[in-house]
This record gives sequence, structure tokens and C-alpha cells, in this order.
Amino acid sequence: MNAGARSGTSARHGTRPGATRTRSSSGRGGAHTDSARSIDGGTHPGEPGASARAQRLLSIGEAAARVGVSDRALRYYQELGLLTPCERTPGGMRRYSEDDLARVRHIRELQELLGLNLDEVHTVLRSEDQIAALRQHCRQAPAGSARRDELVTQTLALQHELREAVEAKLAGLTEFLADLDAAIAKVRSATRAEDPAGS
Repeated sequence: MNAGARSGTSARHGTRPGATRTRSSSGRGGAHTDSARSIDGGTHPGEPGASARAQRLLSIGEAAARVGVSDRALRYYQELGLLTPCERTPGGMRRYSEDDLARVRHIRELQELLGLNLDEVHTVLRSEDQIAALRQHCRQAPAGSARRDELVTQTLALQHELREAVEAKLAGLTEFLADLDAAIAKVRSATRAEDPAGS
């Protein structure tokens, strides 16, 4: 997931005097940009074109309470490279923005909705962040240029990889559901055989 004027950058990220930004734009840790990335590849808050707004940054306790996880979970996500707090205070205290909270919610959705483990979540997030970066570069490339075509091709390739990963997970869940249905049918059949009068 252009520096512009310093005042505009500070307003968008909620940077305060004395606070130090730690968000990275690449790599396992801070791969995300200024917002959580969604599999759909649409426009997201924090990407160019989304409205900038000043944010009140949250402490780790406040952020954890907002998204329904523990402080330890947020620290663990950071250790795994899934989340990078947008800032740290001079004293080293983590500070979280609304974009950080959206990313945590996305992580939880990938875990709970798709049943992904954290390694799989990292793979999805990394791909989504790469797609977001490619889309930003694509917007800056001249229409009809070879560079733009190359960026579009790379973006589509990553999106297809993501789709294949989701399809594979869905196929596994479908097979598991079929096994459960077969087990239920077997138990019901055995019960009816043992007690025909009660069936």
C-alpha cells in the first residue's frame, strides 16, 4: 500500500511536532501505504485521490479497543510485518491512525472470513500493497505509453495471483464442507438403521 508541501503531508498523516514517522513503503514490515488494502483493488482512503483529513492518532490501548483486539495482538502483527504504526513518539510510544485501524480490520477479515493463517495474510497484504503502488505509478505514467502498459500488465498479474490464492482457499473450504455433510449423512443413516421406529 510526491512529498508535496510539508504542511499538507502533516495534515494527511496527523503528524505532530516531536513525533517521528516510521511507516515504510516497502519490505515485509511496512509494506502497507497509508491505508488498508482490499482484495478488490478499488480506491482506498489514503491513496492519491482520496480526501486527506487530519487525524487524532491513538495509543496502542486505544487502537486495540477500537478494533477489538489486544495490545499484544497489535504488537504481534508488527513483529510479523503485517502492520507498521504510522508514528512513534520521541519516547518510542506507538501511535495509530484510522488507516492503521482499517488495516487491522482487514487482517481480521482475512483470518476470520477466508480462514487464512498469518503467513497467508502476509502474502495477501504484500500483493495488495504492490498492486496499490503499481496503480499509483500507472496514474502517473502517460496514457498509451509503454511504461503504462507494463504497469497495467504487472497489476493484472498480481490480481490474478490473488484470485487464484482465494480460489484455492475456497476449494479447500468447499471440500471440507462436503466432508462434513457426508459425515452428518452417515450418522443420520446409522441412527435410522438402529432405531427404525424413531426415524
